[in-house]
Amino acid sequence: MVESQKYAIVDIETTGHSQANGDRMIQIAIVIMKDWCIKKTFTSFIHPGKSIPLFIQDLTNITDIDVQDALPFEAHADYIYELLQDAVFVAHNTDFDLSFLQGEFRRVGLPTWSGKKIDTVELAKILFPSSLSYKLGDLAAELNIPLNNAHRADDDAKACALLLKECWEELLSLPQVTLEQMHKKSFRLKSNISQLFFDALQIKRSRAAKEDDFVYYNKLALKKPVKSERDVQGGIEYPLTTSEKVGLFKGAMEQFEERPEQFEMMDIIWGNLNDKSEVLIEASTGIGKTIGYLLPAIFYAKQNKRKVCISTYTTHLLEQLLNNEIPKIEKIIGRPINVTLLKGKRNYVDVGLFEQLMKSQDLSYDETLTTLQVLVWLSKTQNGDLSELNCSGGGQLFIDKIRKNPESAQHKQSFDYYDRAIQESRDADLIITNHSMLLADLVRHEPIFDEIDGWIIDEAHQFVQAAEQRDQAVFTFTNWKYLFGQIGLSSDPELFSTFQKIAIKKQRVPLKSFQQLEKAFIQMVELFDRSMQDIVRQMKEWAQPIKSNPKRIAFFHELNLDRDLYVDFSKAMQHWIDLADEISMLFKKDIEQIAPEHKLILEQWDFFVREYKMKASEWDEIFIGLDEDFTTWIEMDKRNIPGSIRVLKKPITISRSIEQLFYPLRERAAIIWTSGTLTVPNNERFIAKQLGIEKSVPLKMLQAPKHYYKGAKAFVVNDMPDIQSVSQSDYIESVALAITQIVRSTEGRCFVLFTSQDMLRKTVELIQESELLDDYMIFAQGVTNGSRMRLLKSFQKFSHSVLFGTNSFWEGVDVPGDGLSSVIVVRLPFSAPEEPTFKAKSAILQQQGKNAFSELSLPEAILRFKQGFGRLIRSSKDKGIFVVLDRRIETKSYGIEFLRALPQISVNKLPLQDMVLEVEHWYNNKDEERKQVDKHDG
Repeated sequence: MVESQKYAIVDIETTGHSQANGDRMIQIAIVIMKDWCIKKTFTSFIHPGKSIPLFIQDLTNITDIDVQDALPFEAHADYIYELLQDAVFVAHNTDFDLSFLQGEFRRVGLPTWSGKKIDTVELAKILFPSSLSYKLGDLAAELNIPLNNAHRADDDAKACALLLKECWEELLSLPQVTLEQMHKKSFRLKSNISQLFFDALQIKRSRAAKEDDFVYYNKLALKKPVKSERDVQGGIEYPLTTSEKVGLFKGAMEQFEERPEQFEMMDIIWGNLNDKSEVLIEASTGIGKTIGYLLPAIFYAKQNKRKVCISTYTTHLLEQLLNNEIPKIEKIIGRPINVTLLKGKRNYVDVGLFEQLMKSQDLSYDETLTTLQVLVWLSKTQNGDLSELNCSGGGQLFIDKIRKNPESAQHKQSFDYYDRAIQESRDADLIITNHSMLLADLVRHEPIFDEIDGWIIDEAHQFVQAAEQRDQAVFTFTNWKYLFGQIGLSSDPELFSTFQKIAIKKQRVPLKSFQQLEKAFIQMVELFDRSMQDIVRQMKEWAQPIKSNPKRIAFFHELNLDRDLYVDFSKAMQHWIDLADEISMLFKKDIEQIAPEHKLILEQWDFFVREYKMKASEWDEIFIGLDEDFTTWIEMDKRNIPGSIRVLKKPITISRSIEQLFYPLRERAAIIWTSGTLTVPNNERFIAKQLGIEKSVPLKMLQAPKHYYKGAKAFVVNDMPDIQSVSQSDYIESVALAITQIVRSTEGRCFVLFTSQDMLRKTVELIQESELLDDYMIFAQGVTNGSRMRLLKSFQKFSHSVLFGTNSFWEGVDVPGDGLSSVIVVRLPFSAPEEPTFKAKSAILQQQGKNAFSELSLPEAILRFKQGFGRLIRSSKDKGIFVVLDRRIETKSYGIEFLRALPQISVNKLPLQDMVLEVEHWYNNKDEERKQVDKHDG
């Protein structure tokens, strides 16, 4: 029986990572598993012969006292060696555990252990391709594997053994054809997983079970689409009166809290949907904005059998809508909602492209791992959205090759996930999308949007940023050089020579055509290199270095670039594209007779020709097309020339392009713009103006009642130094001291918001050096690995935690309840004056005789400040403190405008020590209140 294989699951804890520097083992655990049952467990502390570093004690909870009576490794070595005989060595990161153990065996005179190994990190990546993290603790939590003491060898080894068993069960749940494909590809992996795949395949073949949950595209098994139940009941009546609304909510929510502003918002939206008119609504935190727009949207869609489209900013907010808010609404109205999530084409997998690329024999390790992940994922995904996959950096390049492309060949509709999403939207009441998709599809004009009666743009202030990103163009030297390298010359082992050999051998394309193409390629690359030399020369002459920064920035209009050179390159590139297309057409003439492996080369060729076409239009847009609504600048780092060259072209204003997009919609549909932050004191229509919305469109401001914020306190620390009058290091020292004292007084659960990545990094380094917060988990954007959402999820797992963030943490992040106790604003969030887009916008305002500070800089900063406060109080039961360390809020005349932008809460201006005492007192009272509530609930 294949199950009788013996597995030795090993975990070790050590004093550090380097045996060469004298690091030693402090604990080992070995779990022996056979027939997928734990047969034996060995665990022991090991005396390392030296003291355990403090950070290792923190990490493992193993102290010098724990190991003082333990024996050294030599005393256990023979028994451990014996345990591993005839076993497959398993660990969560075998590179560390096995190599460390081998080093210890050598040190005590035992031979190197030999045998097969399985790395459960590698295995879990393949079998759980959508997991957020592959750390053992995170996987254990996701798969309900008990792990009480992470970083203790005994608990970790047992959890790893159970993870191995979960992986085995997951393998057996996969369709047979998927296992066959996986086994073929698995010999390139780093650990001996192929045997495990083969064993699972043997069992699968012997069972010969029916696999009705899948449909097949050639040799790919895909999850059969589940037909969602459509609600076909008649219309429902909108609750016009307050009592009707209260009755509706009370029937579905146990702890319903009536919010008049929420009801007002519902009525405004209901009226605008029916009148097909436009409105702006600023709905502060606390009025229940999402339900406030979802309910009237649903009632309108159901009553009129028409669609409403809701657009928001981030993927995270899309998921919140789908997974949290829609189920609430279904409960309130007592019936299902026909809702579809729609994203842009490139978010979806092209199954045909993947099937072609998978046949390649020379995949790298990253590409092999990603191929295996995609094989497993295809047997599970319902919507084919590639963002569901968690791939490594190298794997992302492979993912980009299998994205749905407007030009890619059409495959059977049942496997076109984008088409499926469009079809589903035809029956939907609500279409949920994000701003960038909405902008792209309004430009492309997806016919589905003609059926929409109402547009609700949530997080409307972010529509400005989404429109800027859509209209921007970015050139990077390394990206272009990579693209040239993928084609290569006839003397290189790249795509051009491979394609040429096949085409000439099969007599499909004459050699002369390839010679012409190669000549065109050489000319194109030469002109590209000359263009880059022109940029480097100009940048060295003109560009001003930024203070203490090797980066140089210059606007196009400041440089004397040789425009003819860039036009010549554009023509040369177009010539190469035309010839490459011609060769592709010649090769395809009799497509039926092309062997599958040659089809793959052709697919790759066509993929890169498409990439070159996109790059050509990008080049023309940046270097040739001049537009007064845009600003273009070059960035370069003198330590890496020409590799660091980046050229960015960004719109200075997007109001005109947004007006053009929405002009046809305004004729036939309602448009509702809503956000928690649409206004600033003294400039209520700041965002409306940026969105190009006419003054005649009403702006409604809905503020939660004062008692909603009763749990919030604001403090201004008035004895912080003035940044202008002290050195940066002294200022950072003061900031670090203030942060550590505030964090300790609230016992963590704190956001610290910066405007500069450099200041954030230096502050975090100083805090870590001081060891004053060593008993807290510190997560810092740009310092700790991981995306914004991953940092947030990690932060929420620990009660004693601090999250240091810059721009993207000022908004769009929800941490309800006790998950967040304090927000510290280090500096008022003004844009950096040297930031190029900001600089260009300021210059235009000055040309118009306007004050760039009051018209742009101040309102932008106040909006971010409001958003920063919005992180703190997410419900009327929330309590928290909002601390400002920037003295300008008190010493500058504009400071009062920041404070006026906050809800009606008390603002206390105190020296740091007095503030800390007050916060400790407030925090202790808060703890006491919580205990009383718990006692009462108990």
